[in-house]
Amino acid sequence: MTTLQNLTPGTWTVDPSHSEVGFVARHLMVTKVRGSFQEFSAEVEIAEPFESSSVRATVQLGSVDTRSADRDAHLRSADFFDVENNPEMTFVSTKVTADALEGDLTIKGVTKPVVFDLDFGGVTPDPWGGTRAAFEATTEINRRDWNLTWNVAVDGGSMLVSEKIKISLDIQLVQAVPATAGAGEDAAQA
Repeated sequence: MTTLQNLTPGTWTVDPSHSEVGFVARHLMVTKVRGSFQEFSAEVEIAEPFESSSVRATVQLGSVDTRSADRDAHLRSADFFDVENNPEMTFVSTKVTADALEGDLTIKGVTKPVVFDLDFGGVTPDPWGGTRAAFEATTEINRRDWNLTWNVAVDGGSMLVSEKIKISLDIQLVQAVPATAGAGEDAAQA
């Protein structure tokens, strides 16, 4: 069985059409609101030895989508992401292991360490002569640590929005191939 540690060394990039960057927050502390970001990119460098591998990712915060135009506009505002002044969220790894991804998450100019639990899905050739790999990663953060503090108290003593946010990544990677391999590159996005 292939594990994350058995990936071929080199550069891997995220296929955004087959990947998702999502999050879950509690609303009124009883229901879940799910959202995702539609624009993101990442580069994964698999190294030899594996422990020297690295991940750099960027998420465009203005691409937030919670299936509510009003809520999305509020999330883009200065109450939350302040997209006008802080358009991106970034992640830079500090340690990569077979089952965890540690690194620095930056939101609104605040950088804090986070640890994602990793679940490797596997590696496979694709129909266009390339190689793909997949993994899922999850973590939970307290949004207040990144100065995302807006909230409203409601009757009964609870708050409108939870402080704890679950972040989930469902990622398909594509191994970089020589430019001459090229004919299937456009088809790979299908």
